[in-house]
Amino acid sequence: MLRIVHTADVHLGARHADLGEQASAQRERQFAAFVATVDLALAERVDLFLIAGDLFDSNVQPRRSVERVAAELTRLATAKIRTVIIPGTHDVYDRASIYRAYDLEAMAGSRPDDDLVTVLHPDRPFVHLAACDAVVFGPVFATKRAPKSPLDGFATDAAPGATYRIGMIHGAIAIPGKTDRDDVVITTEEVAASGLDYLALGHWHSAQQATAGDVTYAYAGAPEPVALDQDRAGKALLVELERRGTRTVVSVEERQVGRTSFEKVRIDAASIASQPAFIEGVARRADPDLVLDIRIDGVRPDELDLDLDEIEAALAPSFLKVRVRDGSVAALTEGVLPPPDTITGAFIRDVEARITTLEADGREDEAAEARDVLRLGRLLLAGHEVTL
Repeated sequence: MLRIVHTADVHLGARHADLGEQASAQRERQFAAFVATVDLALAERVDLFLIAGDLFDSNVQPRRSVERVAAELTRLATAKIRTVIIPGTHDVYDRASIYRAYDLEAMAGSRPDDDLVTVLHPDRPFVHLAACDAVVFGPVFATKRAPKSPLDGFATDAAPGATYRIGMIHGAIAIPGKTDRDDVVITTEEVAASGLDYLALGHWHSAQQATAGDVTYAYAGAPEPVALDQDRAGKALLVELERRGTRTVVSVEERQVGRTSFEKVRIDAASIASQPAFIEGVARRADPDLVLDIRIDGVRPDELDLDLDEIEAALAPSFLKVRVRDGSVAALTEGVLPPPDTITGAFIRDVEARITTLEADGREDEAAEARDVLRLGRLLLAGHEVTL
């Protein structure tokens, strides 16, 4: 049996301009997730540790960052766990490549006469790991945008024989209309014809797996989210390959390595007494590792005024990220309407007729605006003060 930990898209050194003061903390969280992935490999006593591209967010990184990575790879090498890395599209193997600037293999303690740490590149497209009875293929290019599919003309018989044939590619599975502009694209037909036992993919930040023909392929996803809407990030994959007769059986198990969690909450506007009460209630969920996405829906009472910017600002210290969206609608008029020859009666009838027409035409956004007009008008006509 061959046991593998597969990771990708660590994006060490990402700037996180959208996070402001939290950017530095998120970079440390990403490194901590990488350390947790190494810990997983050591705890599970795997044979191989695969990094399928974009270990670094760019080719411009301080030496200290590379040394921190090398220290983690040294931990693996000391345990005789082989590491294989391919460049991605962020840390592309061009003339300015970080893998040209630093000898990561040597920094991790791997010598030319061993295979403890291997960085694959255009001049070294595969490595035969005799100790693992495996060949790892990593077809990559010296440009960010691939001149062709990495699997175009690919053949496993180009490498020395071994029981297990593993592939590594940083790119997108072709989806018509969605991946046309991606830098590196492969098709499921190419995967099925590759002759591989397992294809370790990077580029998509959400963990997922599938099969094409007899080939199992999977995206490990980012071990810690790079953007805070990636709710399938935070994983590493524990992969087992076992030869049974003439076929290889592959199992893929997701393991949590990232700290960030995601929660989507829907709140009925009718249950909200006031903005301060709403903030107080949500703040009880406080968690510095939580990305909280709140949607308010239902029918909104006339007296309820919510300022989403103020709410998010008040809740920001309690969460890693919080977003509040208001999809509620104002109520129609209840009870007996005032006479139609009064200002209030005429106003309500005119606006509600407009709402009925808009909703019948499927113009939901305009209908919601008309409901707000109706709510504010009722308040003003009843003598309430309204802040617009």
